[in-house]
Amino acid sequence: MAALGAAALGAAGIFVALQPAQTAVSTGGPLTALPASAWQTDASVLGLAVAKGKTYVGGRFLNVRPPGAAPGASQTKRTYLAAFNQSTGALDTSFNHVLNGVVWSIVASPDGSRIYVGGDFTKVGTVTRNRIAAFDTATGALVANIKPSVSYRVKTLALGGTSLYFGGSFGLVNNVARNRAAAINVSTGALQAWNPNLDADVYAIDAADDNSKVYLGGTFTKIGATSRWAVGSVSSSTGAILPFSAASAVPNPTSTCKSRVKDIETVGNRVYFANAGDGGGCFDGTWAADIATGNLVWKSSCLGATEALTMVGGWLFKGSHAHSCPGAFPEGTGNHYLLLQNPADGALGPWFPNTNAAAPTQVGPLVSATGGTDLWVGGDFTTVNGAGQQGLTRFTNLGNGAAPLGPALPTLSNAVTKQVKATVQTSLDNDDITLTYRLLRGSTNTVVATATANSTFWSRPTVTLTDTNAPLGSQMYRIEVTDGKNTVRGGYSTITVK
Repeated sequence: MAALGAAALGAAGIFVALQPAQTAVSTGGPLTALPASAWQTDASVLGLAVAKGKTYVGGRFLNVRPPGAAPGASQTKRTYLAAFNQSTGALDTSFNHVLNGVVWSIVASPDGSRIYVGGDFTKVGTVTRNRIAAFDTATGALVANIKPSVSYRVKTLALGGTSLYFGGSFGLVNNVARNRAAAINVSTGALQAWNPNLDADVYAIDAADDNSKVYLGGTFTKIGATSRWAVGSVSSSTGAILPFSAASAVPNPTSTCKSRVKDIETVGNRVYFANAGDGGGCFDGTWAADIATGNLVWKSSCLGATEALTMVGGWLFKGSHAHSCPGAFPEGTGNHYLLLQNPADGALGPWFPNTNAAAPTQVGPLVSATGGTDLWVGGDFTTVNGAGQQGLTRFTNLGNGAAPLGPALPTLSNAVTKQVKATVQTSLDNDDITLTYRLLRGSTNTVVATATANSTFWSRPTVTLTDTNAPLGSQMYRIEVTDGKNTVRGGYSTITVK
């Protein structure tokens, strides 16, 4: 982690004067901030999974359309569930099932051979599937023996070992009492004994990578007979509550604040949580816990409900509508719907694309998934980086990424004989914090000074570069800025050197 602050470079004739700024991670992230081509939906995306070269998408939508198409134009009917080519973002025309209710969650098996879908539906085509269905990714066909009868909404799904864990608003599975969470065997489809027995809705569920325990998030106040607000760790075999000291990261509800867990991401020895709060200043941020000990590792208290977390390339991507992050950007900088966090400590990383937010949630990103080297994001948005793109977008590690903002004209001074100082505000780059600046002299664009400096959308310090051997008389100078892949130049300023 690199702190942004005053810095001087030891090379002769080069001095960088930086105004104080906030802490951020300056090393490059794994994805560019430029969205790759992807089809769109005509309503919210709520579930995502990537398997065998396809991205499976579920939600409230009834139609999909090509990238660039305006709402209502060039539509293809897809009822709550669709598949797209992972590499191109194009519609997979071979996968077309008609469901009769909203899809809330999708998860892929570790080998990619199946996807499991949960939601409000009771039919897939003419076949009964009460709120959970499985599909073979090679053929697209329904899996015959995965057909539990769930009495009400399935909101979230997770796989661990031979179990498919699911949570939501239901009270019965196969007419057996299972309050808001249950599990079936992925081979036989049989209901398992696992029974956390919660008193209110489950929004998020995930199992540790080794299936040693399962994490639950939602609006519940009890797990079994034990009081526990919004989050808990339970046995993967019985559902019995386990010690979990990090649960204290979520404040107990009050009349003015109810913070609930909306997403959970387990990776290796850590588990990461996304929170959304009701009420001004209520906890909306992210936090991490150690799976073995249950201890809190870090807590980030950004405001603006966090809905989605996905790990890509060793970085934690988050979908939210953050509008204030202590230690980073303050209130008044607008809403920032896509952010990147260092999983070691939660510090923000170098990735600043953006969406908007639209009906019905007015939140923006609601779900995300990865195929390993990409990030798919779904939700209630109609633009990405200011361009029309509804419901679904994706980011990759291909290409040169976002280019730095073109530098302004430098302010020149000549207080010392044959020495010219050029000062300019640092540039912005949506997928780099650390940029390299060069001072160019004359129409030949001779490089006379070089420096690096950090900048973010919430802190743009100035950088000063010095030509220590400037020729006498009228001279022109301009600034060149590069992120290592993209290079842009500003206009010339002129000074008479004495």
